[in-house]
Amino acid sequence: MESLSALRVNAPKKWFVIYTRPRWEKKVDELLKLQGIISYCPLKRVKHKWADRMKEVELPLFNSYVFVCIDPREELKVRVTLGVMNFVYYMGRPAQVRETVIDGIKKCMEAFPDVEVVDLQQMEVGDRVMIKEGLMNHKQGQIIKLRQKSVVVVIDSLNCVLLTNVNIGDLELIN
Repeated sequence: MESLSALRVNAPKKWFVIYTRPRWEKKVDELLKLQGIISYCPLKRVKHKWADRMKEVELPLFNSYVFVCIDPREELKVRVTLGVMNFVYYMGRPAQVRETVIDGIKKCMEAFPDVEVVDLQQMEVGDRVMIKEGLMNHKQGQIIKLRQKSVVVVIDSLNCVLLTNVNIGDLELIN
Protein backbone atom coordinates (compact mmCIF):
# COMPACT_ATOMS: atom_id res chain seq x y z
CA MET A 1 0.00 0.00 0.00
CA GLU A 2 1.30 3.39 -0.94
CA SER A 3 0.90 6.28 1.45
CA LEU A 4 0.07 9.86 0.58
CA SER A 5 3.44 11.06 1.89
CA ALA A 6 5.08 9.36 -1.09
CA LEU A 7 3.46 12.08 -3.20
CA ARG A 8 5.06 15.50 -3.77
CA VAL A 9 5.49 17.61 -0.62
CA ASN A 10 4.11 20.77 -2.26
CA ALA A 11 1.20 18.94 -3.84
CA PRO A 12 -2.17 20.70 -3.86
CA LYS A 13 -4.84 19.56 -1.42
CA LYS A 14 -7.00 16.70 -2.66
CA TRP A 15 -10.09 14.95 -1.31
CA PHE A 16 -9.78 11.46 0.17
CA VAL A 17 -12.11 9.12 2.03
CA ILE A 18 -11.35 7.91 5.54
CA TYR A 19 -12.93 5.03 7.40
CA THR A 20 -14.01 5.77 10.99
CA ARG A 21 -15.05 3.76 13.98
CA PRO A 22 -18.79 2.97 13.84
CA ARG A 23 -20.92 5.95 14.89
CA TRP A 24 -17.87 8.24 15.21
CA GLU A 25 -18.33 10.13 11.93
CA LYS A 26 -19.52 13.43 13.45
CA LYS A 27 -16.92 13.29 16.24
CA VAL A 28 -14.07 12.56 13.79
CA ASP A 29 -15.27 15.43 11.55
CA GLU A 30 -15.19 17.77 14.57
CA LEU A 31 -11.75 16.56 15.74
CA LEU A 32 -10.27 17.01 12.25
CA LYS A 33 -11.64 20.56 11.99
CA LEU A 34 -10.18 21.40 15.41
CA GLN A 35 -6.77 20.47 13.94
CA GLY A 36 -7.31 22.77 10.96
CA ILE A 37 -7.98 19.93 8.52
CA ILE A 38 -10.71 20.42 5.92
CA SER A 39 -13.22 17.62 6.39
CA TYR A 40 -16.77 16.92 5.28
CA CYS A 41 -19.29 14.58 6.86
CA PRO A 42 -22.60 14.90 4.95
CA LEU A 43 -25.55 14.73 7.35
CA LYS A 44 -29.14 13.77 6.60
CA ARG A 45 -32.16 14.81 8.67
CA VAL A 46 -34.14 11.89 10.07
CA LYS A 47 -37.23 11.83 12.27
CA HIS A 48 -36.50 9.56 15.22
CA LYS A 49 -39.32 8.21 17.35
CA TRP A 50 -38.76 7.46 21.01
CA ALA A 51 -41.39 6.08 23.37
CA ASP A 52 -42.34 9.55 24.61
CA ARG A 53 -41.54 11.90 21.71
CA MET A 54 -40.58 12.43 18.10
CA LYS A 55 -37.41 14.36 17.30
CA GLU A 56 -35.52 15.29 14.14
CA VAL A 57 -31.84 14.30 14.31
CA GLU A 58 -28.89 14.58 11.95
CA LEU A 59 -27.20 11.30 11.01
CA PRO A 60 -24.23 10.71 8.69
CA LEU A 61 -25.23 10.03 5.09
CA PHE A 62 -22.42 7.47 4.75
CA ASN A 63 -21.90 5.17 7.72
CA SER A 64 -18.26 5.11 8.92
CA TYR A 65 -16.98 7.43 6.16
CA VAL A 66 -15.73 11.03 6.26
CA PHE A 67 -14.12 13.02 3.43
CA VAL A 68 -10.88 14.96 4.02
CA CYS A 69 -9.17 17.53 1.81
CA ILE A 70 -5.46 17.36 2.60
CA ASP A 71 -1.98 17.63 1.22
CA PRO A 72 0.51 14.80 1.86
CA ARG A 73 1.98 16.55 4.94
CA GLU A 74 -1.38 16.27 6.74
CA GLU A 75 -1.74 12.52 6.22
CA LEU A 76 -0.21 11.56 9.58
CA LYS A 77 -2.40 14.08 11.43
CA VAL A 78 -5.47 12.41 9.93
CA ARG A 79 -4.25 8.87 10.63
CA VAL A 80 -3.60 9.55 14.34
CA THR A 81 -6.89 11.36 14.92
CA LEU A 82 -9.03 9.55 17.49
CA GLY A 83 -11.74 7.53 15.74
CA VAL A 84 -9.98 7.30 12.35
CA MET A 85 -9.40 3.67 11.37
CA ASN A 86 -7.64 4.20 8.03
CA PHE A 87 -7.88 5.75 4.62
CA VAL A 88 -10.12 3.91 2.17
CA TYR A 89 -7.91 2.30 -0.46
CA TYR A 90 -8.56 1.68 -4.13
CA MET A 91 -6.06 -0.30 -6.22
CA GLY A 92 -3.42 -0.09 -3.47
CA ARG A 93 -3.64 3.69 -2.99
CA PRO A 94 -5.78 5.96 -0.82
CA ALA A 95 -9.06 6.52 -2.66
CA GLN A 96 -9.07 10.01 -4.13
CA VAL A 97 -12.38 11.79 -4.75
CA ARG A 98 -12.79 14.51 -7.37
CA GLU A 99 -13.86 17.92 -6.08
CA THR A 100 -16.85 17.80 -8.47
CA VAL A 101 -18.13 14.70 -6.62
CA ILE A 102 -17.87 16.47 -3.24
CA ASP A 103 -19.63 19.53 -4.71
CA GLY A 104 -22.34 17.25 -6.13
CA ILE A 105 -22.94 15.66 -2.71
CA LYS A 106 -23.14 19.12 -1.09
CA LYS A 107 -25.64 20.37 -3.70
CA CYS A 108 -27.73 17.22 -3.36
CA MET A 109 -27.78 17.58 0.43
CA GLU A 110 -28.93 21.21 0.13
CA ALA A 111 -31.71 20.34 -2.32
CA PHE A 112 -32.77 17.07 -0.65
CA PRO A 113 -31.83 17.12 3.07
CA ASP A 114 -33.72 13.86 3.71
CA VAL A 115 -31.79 11.92 1.03
CA GLU A 116 -30.80 8.37 1.94
CA VAL A 117 -28.09 6.04 0.67
CA VAL A 118 -29.38 2.55 -0.01
CA ASP A 119 -27.14 -0.28 -1.13
CA LEU A 120 -29.10 -2.10 -3.82
CA GLN A 121 -26.86 -5.13 -3.40
CA GLN A 122 -28.33 -5.67 0.08
CA MET A 123 -31.81 -6.44 -1.28
CA GLU A 124 -32.70 -9.37 -3.48
CA VAL A 125 -35.83 -10.92 -4.92
CA GLY A 126 -37.33 -13.12 -2.19
CA ASP A 127 -36.14 -10.98 0.74
CA ARG A 128 -38.63 -10.22 3.51
CA VAL A 129 -38.98 -6.47 4.17
CA MET A 130 -40.96 -4.09 6.34
CA ILE A 131 -42.28 -0.82 4.89
CA LYS A 132 -41.15 2.15 7.04
CA GLU A 133 -43.21 5.00 5.52
CA GLY A 134 -46.51 5.74 3.82
CA LEU A 135 -49.93 4.08 3.80
CA MET A 136 -48.45 0.62 4.27
CA ASN A 137 -46.26 1.67 7.22
CA HIS A 138 -45.15 -1.35 9.33
CA LYS A 139 -46.59 -3.87 6.85
CA GLN A 140 -44.36 -6.78 5.94
CA GLY A 141 -43.95 -8.39 2.58
CA GLN A 142 -41.67 -10.12 0.14
CA ILE A 143 -39.75 -8.54 -2.75
CA ILE A 144 -40.79 -10.04 -6.08
CA LYS A 145 -39.11 -7.55 -8.44
CA LEU A 146 -36.24 -5.06 -8.16
CA ARG A 147 -36.26 -1.81 -10.13
CA GLN A 148 -33.77 1.07 -10.19
CA LYS A 149 -35.21 3.05 -7.26
CA SER A 150 -38.18 0.98 -6.17
CA VAL A 151 -39.23 -2.60 -5.66
CA VAL A 152 -42.42 -4.55 -6.13
CA VAL A 153 -43.48 -6.05 -2.80
CA VAL A 154 -46.16 -8.66 -2.08
CA ILE A 155 -47.87 -7.67 1.17
CA ASP A 156 -49.31 -10.85 2.62
CA SER A 157 -50.79 -9.77 5.97
CA LEU A 158 -53.98 -8.34 4.47
CA ASN A 159 -55.67 -11.73 3.83
CA CYS A 160 -55.01 -11.19 0.14
CA VAL A 161 -52.02 -10.61 -2.06
CA LEU A 162 -51.43 -6.92 -2.67
CA LEU A 163 -48.70 -5.86 -5.08
CA THR A 164 -47.25 -2.41 -4.51
CA ASN A 165 -44.31 -0.36 -5.75
CA VAL A 166 -42.27 0.89 -2.81
CA ASN A 167 -39.36 3.33 -2.76
CA ILE A 168 -36.25 1.39 -1.67
CA GLY A 169 -35.50 4.00 1.00
CA ASP A 170 -38.84 3.20 2.66
CA LEU A 171 -37.94 -0.47 3.21
CA GLU A 172 -36.14 -2.27 5.99
CA LEU A 173 -34.68 -5.72 5.45
CA ILE A 174 -36.03 -8.16 8.09
CA ASN A 175 -34.79 -11.61 7.04
